[in-house]
Amino acid sequence: MTDNLQLATFAGGCFWCMVKPFDEQPGIHKVVSGYTGGTKDHPTYEEVCTNKTGHYEAVQITFDPELFPYEEILTLFWQQIDPTDEGGQFADRGESYRTAIFYHNEQQRDLAVASKKELQESGKFKKPIVTEIIPAGPFYEAEDYHQHYYKKNPIRYKLYRTGSGREKFLKDAWKDSVKDHTLKTKLTPIQYEVTQNNGTEPAFRNEFWNHHDEGIYVDIVSGEPLFSSKDKYDAGCGWPSFTKPIDKTSIKEELDVTHNMVRTEVRSKEADSHLGHLFDDGPRDQGGLRYCINSAALRFISKQDLEKEGYGEYLRLF
Repeated sequence: MTDNLQLATFAGGCFWCMVKPFDEQPGIHKVVSGYTGGTKDHPTYEEVCTNKTGHYEAVQITFDPELFPYEEILTLFWQQIDPTDEGGQFADRGESYRTAIFYHNEQQRDLAVASKKELQESGKFKKPIVTEIIPAGPFYEAEDYHQHYYKKNPIRYKLYRTGSGREKFLKDAWKDSVKDHTLKTKLTPIQYEVTQNNGTEPAFRNEFWNHHDEGIYVDIVSGEPLFSSKDKYDAGCGWPSFTKPIDKTSIKEELDVTHNMVRTEVRSKEADSHLGHLFDDGPRDQGGLRYCINSAALRFISKQDLEKEGYGEYLRLF
């Protein structure tokens, strides 16, 4: 690679699930799915799946270490896997689904060894960390339909991550226990259930479904501004409904395939709170969108209190 760009190679089970977490980071130039660590040149997916080639399913990342250092890439890698499983990852079993760090130079090796030791000593996992640290060898790109699978087949990708057990394990394993305890103390049970466990409060029996005062609605966890009363309307659904957020960058949209439905989940950007869902049955003359939001995810700040509460810049909305 050039002086500015380097390679990092990891095996973390099914390579479909290992692309998206890295693909979204600053300083990452390319993420490629492929096969490495085995004896056969240019193997096919079918050959690797026989577990007779010695190859791992892996991802190779081209990155700028000044923008995203290798130490941070290692941390993100650990947060995508169960490093104590020597027989595969989650529902995927066999040697091709084992975890490994393939280092490209001695600095990467030293950083990987130190990172693995730190994780083991942290006590986060009671069982030994079995992820191997191996010199990088030839890397063979996987077939085109495997590349960026999460973009090409978003519904199947989401179902796969959920159904394999990966999604739940990662959420439980990497939960910040101190932060979680603080939230349980700060929030009411329904606020915690909605924002942290993707819960839904009862329709027509929540704080803001029929609320008409002027002001803004902020994230109950972080206080980040989300919606304005100027964009609130009665959709007849029993939950607060908005045609748009105050700032589109304050929220993020995720595919939700729970409850045998395909929906768009709405989460806050900063706190990652579950807020509700986005539908396309809103007022046509205002863009056609309906942000259906749980009252329990929100705190209301009236127009009169914006300055006092530190949200004076939003007086311009009124």
